[in-house]
This record gives sequence, C-alpha cells and structure tokens, in this order.
Amino acid sequence: MKQTGQSAVFGRRKEPHTVIIARGNEIRHFTIRPWLAAFIGSALAAIAIGYLLATSYLVLRDDLIGATTARQARMQQAYEDRISALRAQVDRITSRQLLDQQLMETKVSELLARQTQLSERHGRLGPILERAENEVGDAPAAGAAAPKPDGRAEVTGSLSQSPNYSVASLGASDTRPFSLWSTRSDPLDGETAADRADKLFVSINASLKAIENQQLSRITTLADNAYKNADAIAQALEAAGLPVDSELDKSDVGGPLVPLDPSMAFDGKVKELDEALDALDQVKKEARKLPLANPAPGHTVTSPFGVRTDPILGSAALHTGMDFRAPIGMPAKVTAAGTVTRAGWAGGYGRMVEVDHGNGFATRYGHLSEIDVAVGQKLAVGDVIGKTGSSGRSTGPHLHYEVRHDGEAVDPLRFLTVGKKVAQFL
Repeated sequence: MKQTGQSAVFGRRKEPHTVIIARGNEIRHFTIRPWLAAFIGSALAAIAIGYLLATSYLVLRDDLIGATTARQARMQQAYEDRISALRAQVDRITSRQLLDQQLMETKVSELLARQTQLSERHGRLGPILERAENEVGDAPAAGAAAPKPDGRAEVTGSLSQSPNYSVASLGASDTRPFSLWSTRSDPLDGETAADRADKLFVSINASLKAIENQQLSRITTLADNAYKNADAIAQALEAAGLPVDSELDKSDVGGPLVPLDPSMAFDGKVKELDEALDALDQVKKEARKLPLANPAPGHTVTSPFGVRTDPILGSAALHTGMDFRAPIGMPAKVTAAGTVTRAGWAGGYGRMVEVDHGNGFATRYGHLSEIDVAVGQKLAVGDVIGKTGSSGRSTGPHLHYEVRHDGEAVDPLRFLTVGKKVAQFL
C-alpha cells in the first residue's frame, strides 16, 4: 500500500515501447529501448545524409573536375608565361652581354694595337734619340708618365721608355668580369660598371694620345734645334769667310699638295729629324776639319797676326801667326784633327810641328822645346804635339801658332773667333 501510494505521489512508471507483430496464429512482440531507437534513428539519418552527399558528389563531380582542370590549366599557362618572360629577359641580358663583350674586346684590341705601335716607335726612337742627344745636346726627358685616369688603369711612357698600360682585370679573352659589370650598378650613383669601363677606355686612349703627341712634339723640337744648330755653325763659318759645303737650303722644292695620313705623321717626323741630324752632322764634320780650337787656352796673345816691328831687327815685318805667352814645358795642343807633315827643326821656327787638316788647311806650332809626334802620325783635336819653349828665332818662351790655307798664311784670330761661337754646338 505504501509503495502504491508513493507511486501515486511521484507519478506513473514509464513503460518501454513494445512492438507487437501478429501473423496468423503467431503473435510476436519486441521491446524497443530508447537508446536503441535513438541509435537506429541516428544511423538512418547518417545513411540518408551520406546518400544525399554521394548523390550530390556524383551529380556535381563533373563540374568540380572541370573547375579543377580549368584552374590547373590557368596556373600552368601563368607559369609558362612567366617562364617565357624570364627566357626573353635572359636572352636580352645575354645579347647585351655579348654586345658589351664584343665592344670590350674591340676596345682592348685597339689599346693593344696602339701599345704595339708605341713599342715599335720606341724601338725606332731609341737610336735616333741617342744620336740626337749626342748631336744636338738636348736629351729627351726620361720617366715622363701619363696621368692615371683612375685607380684601375695606368699608362706610362716617355720618349726614352717603352710605354705600357694595364687595365684592371680586363683582357681580350676575359669575358666574365665585363659580363658581370654589365649587369651591376653602383648603388650610390646608379652608374653601371660598363659605363665606368667606357670612361676608363676613353681615359686610356687620351693618355696614349698624349704620349703620341709628346713624341711628335719632342721629335719636332729636336729637328728644329738640329737645323738651328746647323744654320748657326754654317752662318758663323760663312761670316768669317771660311768654306762650308752644306745643303741646308730647303727652299727649292715644290709639288702638289697631298693631305697627310695621320698614321704617317710619325714616320714623317722621324724622317725629318733624321735629315736634320744628317745636316747637322755634315756641318759639324766640316767645322771640325777647320783649326777652330785655341792652342793655348787661357794664355795672353803677345803678338797678333799682321805687320809689326820685328823684335830682333826693329824694322817692319809681317808676322804670319800669333804668339801666345807660355812658360817652357807647357803642352802645345793641336787645334783640329789631321796628319803630321813636318816635325823637327825648321830654321827661324826652331822646333816646329806642321799638321795637315785637309781641304788645303794646315797649322804650324813653332819655338817648341820638345816634339812629341812623328811625321805621318794621325792626330785628333786636343792631342799634345809637344811642349812650348824658345827655340829658333825667339826672344823668350812662347808658342808661335800659324794657320795656312793652300800654303798662304791667314789670320788665326778669325778661326779662333768662329771657334768660340760654334764651340757650344760642336
């Protein structure tokens, strides 16, 4: 009774669901638990949803596959376009590098050709400049260097030194540095290394051109000096009435005007310098044949050439030479190259030496105390022929000096005056 009352108070008992199946005389029943019903319902719902999803997939599969294929095609096309653009850019860069490399090789070849030309010129200039130094007495300045265009190039050279240059790491067979330079820029000024290389080549060319101009200018100066020296010697000899056989007059020329090829300018200048040195050498040889030196430099002339009072007889007489005050034993020197024709006692001359200089010129040295040469001996200017004294017809120690042309005595002062004028050129 108590339990019934409690059930009445707290509610009725919930009975499980029962499924009854009647078939003829057979009656079956099943009790369905709530959780089982929930499970079966969930399974059916899942199957339905899966069926719907599968159906939807089968229906929409072709569309999804088509969309995916189209997307992949678009991506592939984009990649191909990008690859084509990159290939085109690489081709442009490669073409530019090849053009830059060809330009660099051309410029380097030009520089090498110019260096070879300057080296050949140096080989030709060496002997002629040495000759010019000896003949003209104006040696070319050595060690002159062209300015450095920048820190990567240097050009050096002079008339007496073979020019050379170096260009960083550039070379006719070096393609890598320049190819890299062509695509690299300076972050500070935006200037590519190729531009800097162009400026470098321009600067080197300017330096080499400066060396060439210096060579031509120096050769021209030496030629002018050689002609001036030859003219000065010839004019001094002619003014003194001395014979000179030279062909310095270049005015009797003519012909059509033909423009000069710049490449031939150097050869023309070298030829001109060579001709000028030949002319100067010819005049010098003729001048050196003349007795122009002083036989007793630094000593006083006690009796000049010409009419004088004879120191022994006291009457007027012709003095055929010049007397130089000189102590006994002072070396007497020949005034020009020649050959000894007389060496011994010669009457009033006392001990006398006569030297033949060619072209009819001869010199005599009298009143010697000692003779140090023999007949037939070859002498050079300045050689000692004996020692001064007072032998023969003399009133005291001195050197009697005569100059004769074709056997006739001429005034030695004329030769000594010319000798002073042309001494700096000889």
